[in-house]
Amino acid sequence: MEARQLTSAPRVVEVADRTTFMALEPEWNALVESTADEPFYRHEFFRIWLDDFAPEARLRVFTLRDGEGRLSAALPLMAGRVSMYGVPVRQLSATANPHSCRFDLLARDPGEASAAFLEHLRGDKNWDVLLLTDVPEGGAGWSLYAAAKAAGLSVGTWESLQSPYIPLPGSWEAYQKTLQSKFKANCRRRRRKLEEKGRVTVERVEGGLELEAKLEEGFALEASGWKGRRGTAMAQDARTRGFYSELARTAAYEGRLALFFMRLDGRAVAFQYALEYGGRYFLLKPGYDESLGDCSPGQLLMEDVLRDCVTRGLREFDFLGPDMVWKRDWTDKVRRHTWLYVFNDTALGRAMCAAKFRWAPVAREVVARWKK
Repeated sequence: MEARQLTSAPRVVEVADRTTFMALEPEWNALVESTADEPFYRHEFFRIWLDDFAPEARLRVFTLRDGEGRLSAALPLMAGRVSMYGVPVRQLSATANPHSCRFDLLARDPGEASAAFLEHLRGDKNWDVLLLTDVPEGGAGWSLYAAAKAAGLSVGTWESLQSPYIPLPGSWEAYQKTLQSKFKANCRRRRRKLEEKGRVTVERVEGGLELEAKLEEGFALEASGWKGRRGTAMAQDARTRGFYSELARTAAYEGRLALFFMRLDGRAVAFQYALEYGGRYFLLKPGYDESLGDCSPGQLLMEDVLRDCVTRGLREFDFLGPDMVWKRDWTDKVRRHTWLYVFNDTALGRAMCAAKFRWAPVAREVVARWKK
């Protein structure tokens, strides 16, 4: 009679120190590649983000190991104190911000991971609210939200982003047929107008000895426009500059960086900072010379980049970020992202959920009616 090998039940292991988190990289990335395979979920992306945006963060990284000890799920969180309607609360939040583009639970079996992580959370009274930001539609984070709701915990949602994207067809001609005739005519007219001003070229940078200089050129171009005036350009904050610089170096080493420049007589007039990963092009940051707004160099570069993506057989162009008019010139498809809130089953947790999702909306509606 053959003996059966017994395996233990899956177990949650919480990682709270940077050294242990760093050691997870190989199996973390193997988990990403077998589940939600996007650059924003890879270990090196979180490492760079933490280094630049939250170096002092109190990590609470939930991991789930199967009966054989293999990593089967991960949820990178950080603990902190925030104020909700003037009340201090203990928040477990995603290790993410707007520069992260999206965030999600990583899990081979989202249902199993959600049940395990929820049980772990319910046994811990040192938190009041769990916040997962910018979870994409269909993401595994929704499974955790559903499990919390089914267990009777107070929950809530807030739609944060509708990010346009383009499923790329097999040929440039097929894609052009999806565009409005007037828009295509405008692009042709603006390209002729730009070419009348000088020699127009397009450059792609993937790395190399000139990477730092090219990054600085792109940073300066982005900061020259409205982002610079609003103080949101990459180069205007040391943390943001550090994040995008280190991300570019790492992506270049891994063969995933794509910096595009449109040049007029050698001068950069449009720029894209992007990652190319798994047959998809992710546009993180665009910029253009606003003094040439009548020629729309940003849109002309978009046209050239899209043609390049289609020609090389990529399957999707993801604009990331918020829905904007200029993005809708190229597509009518959007990917929705949502902030998911789970409140601890305590008097404070229930009160904070009621304040955010019942009392505050009613108050805003009353004020809006009063102003009319």
